[in-house]
Parts: sequence; C-alpha cells; structure tokens
Amino acid sequence: MPTVKHELLVDLVRKHPDKVPALLAECLRLDLPAYAEVTVQSPDLNDSRPAIYHADAVLTLTDGRKPILAIVAEAQLGDDNRKRLTWPVYLAMVRHRLDCPAILLVLCPTPTIAKWCGTPIDMGHPGWVLVPLVIGPEQIPQVTEPKKVAAFPELGVLSALAHGSGPRGGKIAQALLEGLYQAGRHSDESTRELYAHYMDSVLGELPSLVRKQMETQMATKMEYHSAFARSYHSEGKIEGKIEGKVESILEVLSARGLTVPEEAREQILSCHDIHKLNTWLRRAATVTTIEDLFA
Repeated sequence: MPTVKHELLVDLVRKHPDKVPALLAECLRLDLPAYAEVTVQSPDLNDSRPAIYHADAVLTLTDGRKPILAIVAEAQLGDDNRKRLTWPVYLAMVRHRLDCPAILLVLCPTPTIAKWCGTPIDMGHPGWVLVPLVIGPEQIPQVTEPKKVAAFPELGVLSALAHGSGPRGGKIAQALLEGLYQAGRHSDESTRELYAHYMDSVLGELPSLVRKQMETQMATKMEYHSAFARSYHSEGKIEGKIEGKVESILEVLSARGLTVPEEAREQILSCHDIHKLNTWLRRAATVTTIEDLFA
C-alpha cells in the first residue's frame, strides 16, 4: 500500500502553503478560477468566544484586488472525529472573514486515512453536506519527467514517496534525481540543501535496488558537477542529519508517553544508518510498543 511521509505533508502545508493551488490542479484536476497571485493568510480562525481554531494553512487566490477563492489546507495524520466538527467551522470563519468562496483540502499519508477524511460530513441542515477534498497517495500523479520535477519539486517528492516502490518506481526516482539537479543548478545554497533533504527522505522509501542505483549516481555522475550532490554527501551534513533523526525519534516516543528502555535507547543512539532511522522515525508516530519500533 503506497504511503507518504507524514512529516513531509505537514512541512508542505505549513512551510510551503503557496504550493497548495498547484496540488489541487495536479492531483485532483480541480478547475480553479483565474487568479493573479496567491496570498497566505493567518491560520488562526478564532471568534470572540474562548474556543481557539487553528488550521494548518489558509491562503487565498486573488484577482489582484480582492480574494476570489480561499483554501483551508490540513495535513491529517490519522482518524480524529474532532476534525469533523472543526472543519466546517474553519470554512465558515474563512468565508465570513474574506467574503469569498472557501474550500477545504486535506493531505493524507495513506489511502486509509484519505478514505476516512473524504467521508461526507452531514451538517443536519437539508442539503448541507461537506465533502472534503482529499489528496492521498492514490491521488498523487506518477511524475516521470525531470522537467516537471524541476518546475514543481514538491510534487516530484510526493510522487516518489507514493509510487517509488511500484512498477514505475525506478523511472520516478530517476526523474526526481535529475529534476532536483536541474532545479538546484539555478538555486541558492539553502535551496540546494532543501532538495538534498528531499532526496534523502525519498531514498529510504525506495526498494533497495533502486536506492542503490540512485546513491551510485549521486556519488559518481553528479559528484564533481553539482553543489546539490556535494551538500548531500558532505560527511558533516550526514552526521547532522543522523543526530537530528535520533533526537526526533526519542522526542516522538517521549511525547507519546512510551518508555524507552536503556537497551533500546542505546540501539537508537548508536545507529548510523539514516535509512533505518527514517523508518524508525516513521514508526515512532504509530507504534504501541518499543518492540514494534525495531520489527
């Protein structure tokens, strides 16, 4: 079953909300109104009562003068029946605040969660049923053209995560590598490092044979020509990534109230395989026992 890393979905919605309209068009083929620009709004959706409502991202499409469409974007990582109460509130508040049509988009890491999120919400009033727009792995297109990845790197990353283990996984991964390289040649150092992070996140999800092919190309073909590749293979950066993954795993387990025995803690701290750490970090969000983390 295809999945997408939940932390990347959260990053996409919260750090790159301007990409949301393009995702609607690419993944759901939604016809958006003609607009001049995308404006990011405050995600706080509060009224005068004590209750606080906070969406992951709120943005508007404008015609250059006024809003013509508002988009409330959420990264949903699991079943949460409270969302079925708050999502309609988000839309009503945004529509009231901006005085324009509003839609809800939910990004999901697995088909199961996507199916749950897409279930219609019956408001009780005749004819008033909210059906959230949902993008899960099955709605993400299989991007096999490097040119398209270069133009929309985030979509290429999501495509590789959702479909990298499928029959076209090798072609998708190759398009991602070449597309990020093309985009990185015309970008600043921080952007190239971001692309390196994208590639790192994807590599751990690919079948071993495809992953080895990608790593070989990054280490040889691009080694002397790409600052992007050099930033990926820098020993210091790799060590920094490993330390960050280890800290994140322990923090997630602690936040979920799971006790980490000393032996398990030592196993996590001593691991230098970033792909294995990526797997453990992903499992840390859902496992119920420490044994399941290492299964």
